[in-house]
Formats: sequence, C-alpha cells, structure tokens
Amino acid sequence: MSNPAAAVEHPASIDGSGGDAWNYLNSLNDAVLVVGQNRQVNFANMAAEQFFGVSASYLRRTGLRQILPEDSQVVALVDQVLGTGVAVSEYGITIETPRVGAQFVNIQASPVQDGPPAVIVTIHRQSIARKIDRQLTHRNAARSVTAMASMLAHEIKNPLSGIRGAAQLIEQDLPAEGRNLTQLICDEADRIVALVDRMEVFSDGRPVDVAPLNIHEVLEHVRRIGEHGFAAGLRIREEYDPSLPPVLANRDQLVQVFLNLLKNAAEAAPRTGGEIVLSTAYRQGVRLAIPASDSRVQLPLIVSIRDNGDGVPDDLRAHLFDPFVTTKPAGSGLGLALVAKIINDHGGIVEFSSEPRNTVFSVLLPRHLPEARQT
Repeated sequence: MSNPAAAVEHPASIDGSGGDAWNYLNSLNDAVLVVGQNRQVNFANMAAEQFFGVSASYLRRTGLRQILPEDSQVVALVDQVLGTGVAVSEYGITIETPRVGAQFVNIQASPVQDGPPAVIVTIHRQSIARKIDRQLTHRNAARSVTAMASMLAHEIKNPLSGIRGAAQLIEQDLPAEGRNLTQLICDEADRIVALVDRMEVFSDGRPVDVAPLNIHEVLEHVRRIGEHGFAAGLRIREEYDPSLPPVLANRDQLVQVFLNLLKNAAEAAPRTGGEIVLSTAYRQGVRLAIPASDSRVQLPLIVSIRDNGDGVPDDLRAHLFDPFVTTKPAGSGLGLALVAKIINDHGGIVEFSSEPRNTVFSVLLPRHLPEARQT
C-alpha cells in the first residue's frame, strides 16, 4: 500500500476542497480518511465515500463514532497512532459498516507529521487483500495445488511408468526410423513425471523445520548463484538494513523462495541496462490478522526484490500466485505458487506492486524471538 501521509501538509486546514494534495488523494482508489482528536474526520476522499456509503460532509460531521462500532479495528488503530505517533499496518481484517456491510481489507494508519495531532488512514480492499487471503488460508493457490499434487502423485505416476515400459518393449521390435516415436513417448513421460515430482512438495503437510537465520546470508548465497547463472550480465544492487534481527525459518526453503523471485526478476529485466535491487528493512507495526481468531502476528522483517522490467500484465495480477499462471512460453506456472506456499508455512505473506520499470515482490516474515521459545 502506498502512504499518502506524505501529501498531507496541515490537517487543521482541511475542508475537503482545493489544493493539489487533496486532488491527489481524491484520485486514489483506496479509501483515505484524516482523523483528528476525538475521532473527528477532518477529510475523506471520494473512495472513502464509496467505501462507507455516505458523503464526505456526513463523515466530517459525525466522525468515526457514527460510521463504525466502538470495537472496530479502525478505531483502535487511530487511537493507537494518536497515542504513540508510530505508523501501524493491519493485514487481512474485516470491517463492518452500516451502509455497505462486511468488507475484507488491509489498513495502514500513519501519523501526520505537521500541525495538530491527526492520523491518515488508508483502507485497501479487493485485489491485494483478497490475494493475501488466498495465500494465507490456502483457499486458492496453496490449497488447490496441494490437492492436485496428491491426486497427480497417486493417479498419474504409476500409469506413466507403465506407458514408458511399454514404449521401451515396442522399441525392440521397431526399425531405427520408428524408434524416434518411442523415444518421444519416453521423453514426454519423463517430463510429466518431473513435473509431478515438483508438485509433490505442495502436498507435504509436515511442520517446517526452522532455526534462527541471518537473512542476509541467505540473500548473499542466492545472489552469487544468480550472478554466475541466470542473472549474468545484469546489475544486482543490495540495500540492506545491517541491524536486521534473525528470522525463524528453514534455510533451504527460503533459498528456494528467493531464487524463484530473483530468477523471475532476471527474466523480466531488460538485457541492456537491466537492474535488480535486493533490499531488507525492519518496519514496526505490520501485523497480520489470523483467520477465525482475534490474534495478530507481527511481521516486521521485509525482504524485497525489485526489477526494472516491463511489469506484470494487468490481466495476470489477480491470479499471479495461482498454479499454472505464467507469462513464460516454457514455464510451468508453479514458481510463485510455491513461493506463496512456503512463505505461508512460515507464517508470512508475499506482496507485489508493479508498474513499468518498477516491479517489487516483498516477503514479510516474523522475527525470531528467543524469549517466546522459553515460555
């Protein structure tokens, strides 16, 4: 989610009219509110009017109390940011509004830096929020691939072995010119078995074997592989936060995740002037709502891979993490589905944003907390 708080100069003067900053906020698809003391709404953009089903003037007149219940997560986040002055993000929560009903969203609340105390609230719904929901709950990418992997492993590999064996027997009685066809049968059977073997990883429901890891050592290993192989000739820059704490994860699986993301970035980047940026950051206040509970998981560790390619086509964005979705002529479409599954197993999420010359895939992970293992 973008942070429109940078466009806010002085919330006390907001009247909902005039100014380039407010024209910018009104052009956003995300609902944006500026909320001051006593939960008073100082500004609401047009997307907020649609989200809550009321006019901006009504929102400014009534404040949050009239449009959201007292126990709403939006109200809690506004109070928290007003009290602490620290930005907070919540992923995968449901907001109930009287006019529109339940909506599944991500929320970002940031303090306004100048002027009287105020919070700018950005509410993001539909595509990205639902994409994250698919990844986290296995309702689409991970779950559908898991079921398909189990079916393929049991129902396809055995018949393929028989087909390959029969082709080899037939080959013994064929002249040389006919053996090309039996070899084709064997090669295609081997290719399908290899595909099924790749998919079997999705059906592994065992707990992940994790240990505290330095994420920069993982990224350095991945970078070296890329520089000497698929990313040769591209510029790879590093923008690391050296103070990043350890992550509790499986090293081999994270290597697989970041190899997949780096390989995608390398294939998207232009051959001339292509650049990939590996970055890490620690961001307080990023939390994930656990489905069917009131629990929140902190996700402060962020690893991003950015490329300057053409970007993700619009028609693929909503389905990018689904199995068999790919733009590559020879691709299987399992790479990003596997990324989603592995990161989901680690309790994290994957985000992406894409526009020409600036596509970013970000992995958000929980940090290692030694004290939590002792309780």
